[in-house]
Amino acid sequence: MYEEHPIFIQPDNEEIKIWRYMDFTKLTSLIDSNCLYFVRADKLGDPFEGSWPRINVSARQFIPDDIPKKAKQSFSYAMKNLGELTRNWPRHNAINSWHMNEHESAAMWKLYLKSDEGIAIQSTYARLKRSLIDDQKIHLGIVKYIDYEKEWIDAGNLLSPFVHKRKSYEHEREIRAVVTKWPNNKDFDFKKDTIFDGLRIKVDIKILIERIYIAPSAETWFAALVKSVINKYGYDFEIVHSQLSNKPLF
Repeated sequence: MYEEHPIFIQPDNEEIKIWRYMDFTKLTSLIDSNCLYFVRADKLGDPFEGSWPRINVSARQFIPDDIPKKAKQSFSYAMKNLGELTRNWPRHNAINSWHMNEHESAAMWKLYLKSDEGIAIQSTYARLKRSLIDDQKIHLGIVKYIDYEKEWIDAGNLLSPFVHKRKSYEHEREIRAVVTKWPNNKDFDFKKDTIFDGLRIKVDIKILIERIYIAPSAETWFAALVKSVINKYGYDFEIVHSQLSNKPLF
């Protein structure tokens, strides 16, 4: 179930369109399971996922003046251990990502599809939020892109790294949903996984999906197959063949 969180920034217009580009098998899995798949953060392919900017890490070396002399050694020890904790922290968070854009993206089609038989689910931010019906607490918001060498993020919340990425990824215009599963032992041992490859999070498909776009270079038969499968599961979503491959006029 969606839960507000101060770290997660909401878009000015929650009716903005969001997109998830995928192959046909993933669409079938979504429709069949009524679940979105959330990937464990350290398995997303970005080695910086869940990490902290240089300024944040460097700040751990400094001991505030107002800390009593007797406590300074303990404080220094805790800061050294913090690096080990945060290194393992991504293993306890799972993420599901969407592209925020009023229009379909040629770049996203190329980036996320390995063949012509692909689709894009078009939803809205508001629909995604309403569709999250799982018992797990789910945070949702906009990713902010920063320079990890020159900028810093809020060090007061362990979820801060999961709403920030490097500027190299700005083209993704990412909306992400995050599920956290804390260590379930008394010692809070972050080396013991609470999430393995990922999590299946239950959603209301009728609310989530507004339209399904067929990849620009897909054949007519593929569009017919997608429509047939959708209908067999009892849905009647609008099927739109992408117009990005239309012939230009001169």
